[in-house]
Amino acid sequence: MERAPLYGARMWRQAGQLMLNLPLGIAGFVFTVTTLCVGLALSVTVIGLPLLAAGLAGCRGMGGFARRRARSVHGSELRDPEPVRPPRPGITGYAIAHLTDALSWRSVLYYVLLLPWGLLSFAVTLICVIIGWPALPWVVRFESAVDRMLVEVLLSPGVLSERVRELEDDRGTVVDTAAADLRRIERDLHDGAQARLVALAMDLGLAKERLRETETPDDVAAAARMVDNAHGEVKLALQELRDLARGIHPAVLTDRGLDAALSAVAARCTVPGGVKVNVELKAADGTVERPDSAVEGIAYFTVSELLTNVSKHSGASSATVDVWRAGDQLMVLVQDDGKGGAAPYPGSGLGGLAERIRAVDGVFLVESPHGGPTTVTIELPWHTRAARR
Repeated sequence: MERAPLYGARMWRQAGQLMLNLPLGIAGFVFTVTTLCVGLALSVTVIGLPLLAAGLAGCRGMGGFARRRARSVHGSELRDPEPVRPPRPGITGYAIAHLTDALSWRSVLYYVLLLPWGLLSFAVTLICVIIGWPALPWVVRFESAVDRMLVEVLLSPGVLSERVRELEDDRGTVVDTAAADLRRIERDLHDGAQARLVALAMDLGLAKERLRETETPDDVAAAARMVDNAHGEVKLALQELRDLARGIHPAVLTDRGLDAALSAVAARCTVPGGVKVNVELKAADGTVERPDSAVEGIAYFTVSELLTNVSKHSGASSATVDVWRAGDQLMVLVQDDGKGGAAPYPGSGLGGLAERIRAVDGVFLVESPHGGPTTVTIELPWHTRAARR
């Protein structure tokens, strides 16, 4: 019963791949050495550097095959790198991109090392298959670990390229969010304040004509009513503009910080039992320091949207907001005693909040079992990267 896992299908598949290292190593070594030597020898000519770049591109492409083998046979979770992007079009840009690409050169080193390693793994595995049967599973396991390590060390995308990919994804999220906010502002202006101001202009125009043509007290009274209605429209338009400005960046947040701004949000929240807000931003030495304005804004709008969701969807009787400083992190905890079942699905409101938080290297966690309660934990950097620079 204990022999089956040792001599299972996976072990034989790994053994076969280890023996396949030899022909792959020979082919990769011949291609790599030939293209690099010819490219270097001809580097004084026009075709030398493009040929060398083509050899590097070929090694990088073969590295993709090695990564797929490592994932399917050895269980590696190695991701494929982003494609090389030439800084400018044409052969020159192509050559520069590959000649300066670190992964291309690491792929060259991998295929240079694969030949001796392939020869060794082929010989040891074959000997164990023929005469060292009891040791075969352990030998295969060890050689597979070495095989996987070579791939992960030499053919990994690298921390910098992964960071670039994350930043590109985050930039797309930020751009989409900004575009959505601009559309919302345009829609609110068009449907709200702009419409009221147009109506106001028409009412004042009619009142002006009525006053010009005034002949009786009734005409004066009618003009006065028009002016009174226009005055009401002005007050409504001003209120809508103030609400719109608050939605862009509230003045209380700039002037008095998160404590006052979140308290104002909590006061407007329609949860029956109210919302309790506790903000404690003292550092370890007792001093009070505000986070970056961008971080404050993200925290404010995130809490505002979460409390809006609590009011509309949770059925909660009360909610709490806690904000505190933990080292170089701004921590936010929003809890309610509602029905639960909330989740940050892609495309949902919570999903959009999660993307916005991750765009500044933050953390967004939701715990909301069916039946409640719901707890949302947010971790934001105290200083953004732009501020640190």
